[in-house]
Amino acid sequence: MPLLRAFDRFFKHDAAGGILLMLSAVMAMVVANSAFGPYYEAALGSYLKITLNDVGLSKPLILWINDGLMAVFFFLIGLELKRELLEGKLKNPRDVLLPGVAALGGIAIPALIYAGLNWGQPDTIGGWAIPAATDIAFALGILAMVGKRAPASLKIFLLTLAILDDLAAILIIALFYTAELKIDYLLMALIPLAAMFWLNRQGTHRVAPMLLLGVILWVLVLKSGVHATVAGVLTAFFIPMKDKFGKSPLHALEHGLAPYVLYLIVPIFAFANAGVVLQGLTPADLLAPLPLGISLGLFLGKQAGVLGAVYLMVKFGFARLPSGANWGHIYGVACLAGIGFTMSLFIGSLSFSDPALMNQVRLGVLAGSLVSAVLGYSVLRFMRAPKEAPAQS
Repeated sequence: MPLLRAFDRFFKHDAAGGILLMLSAVMAMVVANSAFGPYYEAALGSYLKITLNDVGLSKPLILWINDGLMAVFFFLIGLELKRELLEGKLKNPRDVLLPGVAALGGIAIPALIYAGLNWGQPDTIGGWAIPAATDIAFALGILAMVGKRAPASLKIFLLTLAILDDLAAILIIALFYTAELKIDYLLMALIPLAAMFWLNRQGTHRVAPMLLLGVILWVLVLKSGVHATVAGVLTAFFIPMKDKFGKSPLHALEHGLAPYVLYLIVPIFAFANAGVVLQGLTPADLLAPLPLGISLGLFLGKQAGVLGAVYLMVKFGFARLPSGANWGHIYGVACLAGIGFTMSLFIGSLSFSDPALMNQVRLGVLAGSLVSAVLGYSVLRFMRAPKEAPAQS
């Protein structure tokens, strides 16, 4: 059927994930500002309990999404990180050097811009990491829409930069967004970790026991005060790259899980977290320290950090530009790195519990990400397609 073929072509396109994210964000804003807005907020605030004799978990739906579904998102990121470290783009340190330094610049400068604008504001300074993040799906989706005007090496550069950016975000969440620690739960978490280590050493080919242990680890880590998404990454790193039969449980799990994360979990997260309420807002509200710090951090900070780091690395001879790329391409990618969206909204949800502050976070993230996406696409769209190397006879 033509409709089914059209859907099949859409979901096979590299931009599909980014497009679904955009649609989810738009839908969230429409619903939040319509007559359904109160029902939207009530649904996200409704409690779901899993308890036995009053012992267990009791959280509003928004936290089940942010703590539970996003743990699966970070589990997939962990699988991708392990694969890239062992056999992919992060295996050779020389290949990591340029995007790695660019990622550091793209983390530090946005954080400094946010901190500078929110200095002396105890209610908002804790959100300094919000503009430091890059949304892989969104950024790569925009790059895919450019087509052959961007060299293939540019996608590898942006993907490596975004992966390292996510790794830094995981470390930031673990170190700076941990609540009061409960040592007893952390000690109990060592039990499933030890069991996963043993299964990994045995080269197990069954992932079900590992995933069950991962769920137990998630509950214990959540109860300990450390953010539960860390459990997703830890579980991923224990999935064997090769089992005792020479097959790869990690590859199979990553391949099977990726469509559900990209086309279901991340859009659900976006719909639940991007519903900025526009009623009563004026253009001047964007100039408040919180949204201004986020939007300028994403838009200007990412550009300055990524482009400046690449310029210094190339100027002093530590690295060369990606094959076929020029400075216009690098500037376009630096703009795309300013699309924070999923990760920025997630860190924002960890930073603030006040609904009014979270509305400002959404405003800043959406503004900074949107302008970064439009400028990045425009710059890359009007670049000349790189010349193909002549065929050898």
